Amino acid sequence: MSTRLIANLRRIDADVDRQSPLRVAVDGTSLLGRRTGVGHATAGLVEALADRPELELVTFAVTWRGRDGLVGLVPTGTRSATARFPARLARALWLRTNSPMVERWTGPVDVVHAANFVAPPARVPVVTTIHDLTFARYPEMCTADVRRYPRLIRRALDRGATVHVVSDFVGAEVREEFALPSERVVRVYPGLRASGGGNADAGRRLAGADRYVLALGTVEPRKNLPTLVRAFDVAADASSDLRLVVAGPDGWDQDALLAACAAARHGSRIRRMSYLSETDRRDLLAGAAVFAYPSLYEGFGHPPLEAMAADIPVVAARAGALPEVLGDAAVLVDPRDHEQLAQGLAAVLDDADLRTKLLERGRDRVARFSWDRAGEELSRLYHRLRATVTA
Repeated sequence: MSTRLIANLRRIDADVDRQSPLRVAVDGTSLLGRRTGVGHATAGLVEALADRPELELVTFAVTWRGRDGLVGLVPTGTRSATARFPARLARALWLRTNSPMVERWTGPVDVVHAANFVAPPARVPVVTTIHDLTFARYPEMCTADVRRYPRLIRRALDRGATVHVVSDFVGAEVREEFALPSERVVRVYPGLRASGGGNADAGRRLAGADRYVLALGTVEPRKNLPTLVRAFDVAADASSDLRLVVAGPDGWDQDALLAACAAARHGSRIRRMSYLSETDRRDLLAGAAVFAYPSLYEGFGHPPLEAMAADIPVVAARAGALPEVLGDAAVLVDPRDHEQLAQGLAAVLDDADLRTKLLERGRDRVARFSWDRAGEELSRLYHRLRATVTA
């Protein structure tokens, strides 16, 4: 990189706020329908970028079924642009060609940010967010659609895309998996979805118990929920009033979870709740005795941080990015060992001093992650990418 270009980039970092707005197109397809974790992360991203005066934001979606749904889902003042085009067809074309280009729908922009793995061709610099490498590390836990991600990501990389990752853990995996130099992989931690302010009494009524372990998230294999059921079965032997609540959308591991519940000695003390309203979610968090997150693999780990933000102690897996993100603010256990998971739950439930320490550390941990900070860091990345084109 030339001395002149380095100086130019430093000037960009110092003078971003004085420039005319940079036009950024963000893929908001995941905002449509019932939102998964990526959808909620994208919502936080869009809101953070929309608040930045140095950016002019357009949110686009590549979809046929949801072609009329994006307008009401983006912040006021943000332009929406729906590609009335089947997503499957678009991806098939992007694997083989560099069309259709995203500007066909967004109009002229300076940078494109693909917030959910799959990046469209564009005439301008492209950022693609890779949330995790489940498709490479655990392909047996992925749907057929997700198993196509490596080819689509490789195509975007071959076109020059920069990768945004949500943790250093994922950054290291991406550099190894795709043989990328460090400068093409940028870590910006995401912010958190609001989770505080719930009504604990309402949460306990929803749970049907005064004392319960809570798990939140889509029921899919890597969330490892059958192991949590077995761990609860052990912990429940010593706590006759303890219940387990598993809440979140049905996924393709639903049968395994139901089978584990049916086989559990204390299966009658397990409550399964599907998709929650925002109010119900906050209430369940507020009333929980402990939050359990035994996931086998995570690129970040929003739910346990959201539990910490709601002042609930956390027992989580020592896996993926969770040690990096949660640090010493959670009890970390081997997610494949249900006895160790049960011991972790019991320790948090029974040791008042440990609970106090976890809650204090959790508040400090949560403060490290904000959408405002993420928006600022991503804005600087966008400006740097534009500078490399104009320098």
